[in-house]
Amino acid sequence: MILNPQPTALSAQGRYLVLIAVFLGWMFAGMEMSLMIPATRPAIQDFLSAHPPKTGESVNQVVRIETRADQWLSWLVSAFLLGAALGGIVFGWIADRAGRVKAMGFSILCYSSITALSYFVTSPEQLLALRFLACLGIGGMWPSGVALATEAWPSVSRPALAGLIGAAANVGFLILGLIMLYHPITRESWRWVLLLGGTPVVLGAFVLAFVPESPQWLAEKQAPASLTATPVAEVFRPPLLRWTMLGIALGTIPLLGGWASGQRLVPWAGQVGELQGLPGLKASTQTLQALGAVIGSLSGGWLASRLGRRRSYFLISLGSLALSAYIFLTLTPTRAEFLWATFALGLVSTSFFGWLPYFLPELFPTRVRATGSGVTYNFGRILSAAALLSSTALSALFQGDIAKMGATTSLVYALGLVLAWFIPRSDAAWSSQITREDAPPVKRSLF
Repeated sequence: MILNPQPTALSAQGRYLVLIAVFLGWMFAGMEMSLMIPATRPAIQDFLSAHPPKTGESVNQVVRIETRADQWLSWLVSAFLLGAALGGIVFGWIADRAGRVKAMGFSILCYSSITALSYFVTSPEQLLALRFLACLGIGGMWPSGVALATEAWPSVSRPALAGLIGAAANVGFLILGLIMLYHPITRESWRWVLLLGGTPVVLGAFVLAFVPESPQWLAEKQAPASLTATPVAEVFRPPLLRWTMLGIALGTIPLLGGWASGQRLVPWAGQVGELQGLPGLKASTQTLQALGAVIGSLSGGWLASRLGRRRSYFLISLGSLALSAYIFLTLTPTRAEFLWATFALGLVSTSFFGWLPYFLPELFPTRVRATGSGVTYNFGRILSAAALLSSTALSALFQGDIAKMGATTSLVYALGLVLAWFIPRSDAAWSSQITREDAPPVKRSLF
């Protein structure tokens, strides 16, 4: 049974239980997000081996495999982005209507159970379909988890909470990278990673059984006025519409830059590692990129509070653009500088994901916070998926040259330099235009 505290407050034990559950839920979601990055190329090699090339095509077999592998990576990432976008909206609505805990618990069960089912696929098309369904849960985890943590800790330092949540997914990336160092993902052995993705099903059941509900949501639920508007409709009409559209744009830049460009470092290292007889290069790249990402996401909220929202977003965009250009245009995965530059790009570009949970939730009042956070964060995935699907033409144009594709797609960070100037400098810029239920909090430590 779900432990329901009084609507006015949570005990210290309840608050820490919420924090641990949200961290683990988003950590495992991060592992789910990352698992197809190193697994797609081996999977496509495995599937293509069952359909050998026609007579006369063998000379171009390497180019054929590399081109198809990159195209399927784009399609699988797009399935993730579209599934997560839809899941963020659906589970965000459930979180505002039925409760944060129910939405979070069922989102974890969704992404873990369907990923485990993917172990049995026999074609890339089946993998694509199940990937889309699993990612409904990944998208649902973010708005429900962020809303629950924000409301369970209303007086905590926002940069600390945002950084902790932002780091969770990247801890999942890091864990997968460390596992890969000892159990490589190869053409002959790649399905095990899908079974690994099924392990959080235990966490989903635990959340539904024991995690306490948000006291702010419980109090809001008791007020009849809270049911007079549809959450999705409210965030898409004044006075919230302006901030919803801004949030969508701000979320799109790091999502598209990360998935269309930064995440190509791992398959690039795998491609070169195979040719150079360095099987551990892919796992080392994943691990160092994830380690940098953990540190970067922890610092994103702090940077926003210290440097200001506008300046921090501008500098993160500039750093991501410069590092991407340096890596894809001047380095190769066998160069000594490559791994350190990968670490640096992970640190800088992933600071966005500590910045976003700092900025987005407070744009919206409690009654639509999960919906608003889900829409702004996940709607950017739709735009990113459309751009990524369009980029599959680059695979054929560059004949599977991942460096050229990564350099081209990283140009999206240049848009972030422009978009930064539309960010309000402080809460005062919008606080007078939306209704807030909570008094200004007194900051206190998580620990």
